[in-house]
Amino acid sequence: MTTATLAFIGGGNMATSLIVGLIQDGYDPAHLIVSEPDGEKRGFLAERYGICAIDDNEEAQRRAEVLLLCVKPQVAKTVCLALGKAAPKPAPLVISIMAGIREQDLQGWLGDGRPLVRTMPNTPAMIQAGAIVLHASPEVTPDQRNLAETILRAGGLTRWVSEERLLDVVTALSGSGPAYFFLLMEALEKSGIALGLDAENARLLSIQTALGAARMAVESEVPPETLRARVTSPGGTTEQALAVFQAGGFEQLVQEAVRAAHRRSQELSQLLGEDS
Repeated sequence: MTTATLAFIGGGNMATSLIVGLIQDGYDPAHLIVSEPDGEKRGFLAERYGICAIDDNEEAQRRAEVLLLCVKPQVAKTVCLALGKAAPKPAPLVISIMAGIREQDLQGWLGDGRPLVRTMPNTPAMIQAGAIVLHASPEVTPDQRNLAETILRAGGLTRWVSEERLLDVVTALSGSGPAYFFLLMEALEKSGIALGLDAENARLLSIQTALGAARMAVESEVPPETLRARVTSPGGTTEQALAVFQAGGFEQLVQEAVRAAHRRSQELSQLLGEDS
């Protein structure tokens, strides 16, 4: 595990989840700094995890080898402009965990030429079970790339994309994806209740079925298509249910939903950046 000093700008849920994951992986809390304006939250983070919690973004940047931007996208410009004016030389690697803020905007606010990694995590990263996708700017060295992946791996699975525009696709697929599965779980639960199950059993069976299917997909060497075929006996109950899904255009509906999320991700990037 690296001993680089990491500074989190913002101490919200995603920053906290990464701090927890890093410490669980053996990271020394003495090398973790968080800059957070909320005094109560600072006190909690310092006491609970033994890290350094301050209320000075510029001081955090001066002490950091890696700067993780974890503030809300709506305040990104203000925060980054201030950090850019106070950037030390050499400037630390920047990892942005702010949804929708493009590299060109970050570079403009922070100062052109900063080594920058953009990431798109999803909410299960808060329990170290996330899907986290990264993209590196040309200034990022191979060592910095490895360092960024090591840090983000504390939140779950990490993957890289070669083009920044693909982060909008990632947002539509895995970023919004947990809600798609929650919707299906919710629908299954309601169906079970409508057919006579009590609410608790319907809920737990829906959740456990989703968990079991996901684990089978993760641990199997065959694609989901093959797994689906294996549990679909000719003339059986599963075949009947899948036939209804397909007759209703289920696969096409999923594609349309992901495309809609993709379009909105592109729109939000423009609204949050310098195009606004």
